This record gives sequence, C-alpha cells and structure tokens, in this order.
Amino acid sequence: MNSGHRRRADLADQNPPEVDPADQWVLDPATGEFRLDLDAVPAQVPRPRAAGTAPPPATPRRAEQPTGGRADRRRQAHGGKAHGGKAAKGKPRGSRRALKWTAGVAALVLVAGCGGAYYAYQHFNGNLSSVDVKVGSEAERPKAATGALNILVIGTDSRKGLGRDYGDEGSEGHADTTLLFHISKDRSNATVLSIPRDLMVPIPECETAAGKKIPGESRVMFNTSLGQNGRDPGCTWKTVEKMTDIHIDHFVMVDFEAVKTLSTAVGGVEVCAAKDINDKDSHLKMSKGKHVVQGEEALAFVRTRHAVGFGGDLTRIPLQQQFISSMIRKIKSSDTLTSPTKLWNLADAATKALTVDSEIKSVDKLKDLALDLAKVNTQNITFTTVPVLDDPKDEGRLVLKDKDAAQLFAMVAADRSLTEVAGAAAEVPAETPTVAPAPAPTAPPVDAAAVRVTVRNGTGTSGQAGKAVTALGGKGFTAATPGKDATAVATSSISYPRGKADQAAALAVALGLPVEVAKESSALGTKDSLQVVLGKDFTTLGKPAAPVPTEAPKELQRVQADDENLCAK
Repeated sequence: MNSGHRRRADLADQNPPEVDPADQWVLDPATGEFRLDLDAVPAQVPRPRAAGTAPPPATPRRAEQPTGGRADRRRQAHGGKAHGGKAAKGKPRGSRRALKWTAGVAALVLVAGCGGAYYAYQHFNGNLSSVDVKVGSEAERPKAATGALNILVIGTDSRKGLGRDYGDEGSEGHADTTLLFHISKDRSNATVLSIPRDLMVPIPECETAAGKKIPGESRVMFNTSLGQNGRDPGCTWKTVEKMTDIHIDHFVMVDFEAVKTLSTAVGGVEVCAAKDINDKDSHLKMSKGKHVVQGEEALAFVRTRHAVGFGGDLTRIPLQQQFISSMIRKIKSSDTLTSPTKLWNLADAATKALTVDSEIKSVDKLKDLALDLAKVNTQNITFTTVPVLDDPKDEGRLVLKDKDAAQLFAMVAADRSLTEVAGAAAEVPAETPTVAPAPAPTAPPVDAAAVRVTVRNGTGTSGQAGKAVTALGGKGFTAATPGKDATAVATSSISYPRGKADQAAALAVALGLPVEVAKESSALGTKDSLQVVLGKDFTTLGKPAAPVPTEAPKELQRVQADDENLCAK
C-alpha cells in the first residue's frame, strides 16, 4: 500500500468527517493544471498521530489550514500569495505522484445518443471495462489515415438492471445508436457520422474476444452487428470498416444508464423542443421551448422518436446530435471546467459508464486521446447522418444511397472536412489515395506473349487474381496465370528476375500500376516467372483510382455543434 493509501486508511480508522475528493485537487499556477495532492485534507479533518503522543500545540486558525484545500486554491488564485502574507512555499514529496488533468480533457463527448468525457488520472483506472477486439490484420483492413483519429461510439440498448419500464428487460443489447467520430489530422475539425440502426447491411464473419467465430450474414439490420448470436463490439467495428472503408482506431461503448449518470454529473444539458412532446414510449413529456434535462428525462429525450418528425429512427438521430452538441458545450463551459467537484463527478461517472477497446484501457492513454480532441473548436464539429433511402424490399428499413454514401465515406477516409476551416482542406494527407499515373507512352516494347507472369491475390477480395489474368490476356500477356492467394497487403508489387526489368515495366503499365512497384528480386532465377501480388490499392485493371471528393453530397443532413438554437421538431 502506498503512502497515500496508508494516510486514507489511518484517517478512516479515526472516523473523521468524509473528505471531499475535490479538496484534494489543487491548481498549479505554473502549468494552469490541477494536480492530485493526497496530503490536502480540510481543516476539520484531523491528521493522524502516533498512539501515546501528545496532541500538537494550539495554533492560529490560519496556520491550521493545510495546503491543497479551498483556502490553498484561494491563495493560488491570487498569484500564490495568502491574503496579507508571503507567497506559499514547498515542493511535493517524492512519494507523492502528481497526476495532471486539464480543462481541455473535457472534450471527449462520446455516448449512446448523448455525451460523456474522459479524465486522465490513476484513481479511475479500476472503473474502466474493456474488450480485446479482433478485426483482422492491418493488411486486411482499410488503410489508416496518418495522424487522424476515428473512434466508433456504440450505444447499446441493453436493459440490464433497468427493469421493465424500458421495454424488454431481457434484450441482448444491440447497436441501437452508433456514431463514427472522425478527428482531423491537424485537430482543426471533426466529423461525426450517425449510422441508422435500421440500415440493411452485410455483416462479415467475425471473431469475438472469447474466440468464438460467428458466421457472416449478407443482408440484416445494422443493429444486429452487436449482441445478436453473441457478437461483441469487434463485430460492429468490422461491419463499419467493411461498409465505409474507413479505418477505425478505437471504440467506446455505453448503455442507457450512462446517459442518466453523465447528464446528471454535468448538472444537466440544455435541449429544445419546437413543439409540445408527449411520447408514451420514451416517457418524455416536454413543453415547447428550451429545457435543462438530466437523469431519466435526459434518457427519455435521446430515446424519443414516435412523438417527433415522422416517428422513426431517422427522426430520432437529430435529437441525439442536438443532445451531444449541447453536452460538448456544457463540458467546455467555465461552469464545468472551474468546478473540481463537477470534474471529479463527471470523470467518475464517465469511467464507470464506458467500455473501451483494450488498447486504451488506461487513464494515461485516455488522457492523451482526450487532449487531442480538446483541440477541436466546437464550431468546427459537424454531425451528419449516413445518406440512406427507404428499403424497397422491406418497409421500415433503410439502404445506403450508394453514390452519396460513397462520396461521404471517401471524404472522411481522406481526412476532408465537412466544415469550412481555413487551411483544413488545402493539405491532402500523404496517405490519401491519389490518381494513379496513366500508362507511360515510353514503356519499353516487349513481346507480351513471351512474358511469363504469376498473379497472386492480396487484395482481400476473392477472385481478383483470376480477373487480372483474364484482362492481361486481352492485352497480350497470354502466359499469365493465377497463383495461390497471398496475405492481404496494402500495396501491389511486382518482383522480377535479373535482366527482365523491361518486361516488369511493361507489365506494370498493363496493370495500371506505377512502374516503381517493380523491383528486381535475387530470390528469382532467370527461368522464373514475374511475380505479381495485387494489393488493396489495386482497383480495376488499368483504371486509375477515383480522386478524393472535395465537396460533400448535396442535401446532406447536418448539425453544427455550436448551434444553440436547434430544436426538436
């Protein structure tokens, strides 16, 4: 047990008044950050002393005040000087570990149709739950955008412990509310994609953290990517990556209870109704105008759908986006950031409410993640909904609006902002797909029919080697044959024996690949064939990859996080 734990245990043995955790956080004027001081005990709480020793001599009231309490914060607020005295002195003891948090840490607001925040200090490590997701190797997944962050936020509708007032208390807990939160490389902007639960999608085969392999399905509701047949968050993660071709870095999952505890921890969230609402299903009864909601009423607000708009899930999504936006503004407000008690309560509620992937089950890593998110200005956070259409095969279900959805997904994958941010769209990240070069007119002339080629498929999509061989035959490379599938790779390659550089260059041009992908290999003999491994960058034979869109689809639904006048209709 460390010294801090021993001090707390000794105090507990003497049954002193309860210590407010906020009194143990003190502002360091040198850094502008709070730090945890376990020696900071309010004046009314006696410090322990050894048995048989005499009590300390009486001292004036001011001298009794320990550093780190409310009086100490008042002194530090005045430049570190006590009223009428000299500047406070003293250094933290070596055994005392200073754990820092900043006002900016409050930026991580990701919840099941609402919001929440992480704070990085060791006390909350034990609160976090995690899942070890299994989504395949990096080569099998979409290419990551260097520096950008994509966080999948899953709001489960599990009714565990909530009783029958919330519907089926035996519900497995599906992906009821799902958002893909993209934070740009330069931290100037963020885009949040809401994925409707009623969207019909293919769910790929997945493996749970426990090692259970669950077969894929070709056409089911998106929300069954979690819970159904035992699927865990890794299955939802994999489904979103396959649907969007956007690389996900982390996930956060919360349930109904989190909405109540987090909204209460910040002292309520302001929402607005454009009309009177009386929803018997969500139990929300709200008059027209602005209201501050928390607890049960906050949960009712984010669940409401039958009494607003057209009464479906697409109508509920803008309410949730309004709520999250308001939560972001509340957490970033001075009312929250200047209150150690509110920050403590919010951090405690958030870490208890969250389930995360195992890579970020650490307050240190969560702190770094949250500080990155804190850099994004609220006015540059854009919420939108994945473009969809009514499903012609199933009333009440949805399908992707293919062209618009592909355009939106490509923008997010390439780190293009939906918000007009100066300079944000000017820089195209190095990882952004670019237009492949046209076939070089100076490609060396070769006898294509005499070029022996083995084509292996490393795209992760079945059948590509056979298609490439057929197309190469049409371009004169009749000696090309498919080989055994390779492990999925991001970039295509051509290996050739010494003396066959011209053949390799001509082959690259025929495949629509840069000539630079062809490399001489000492492992190949002069009688060996040229070896092609098709990577994920390979599209249609000889056809360049599509350029990244610079504009969002027309009529795209949007909510700006700084809009304080948005009301539920």
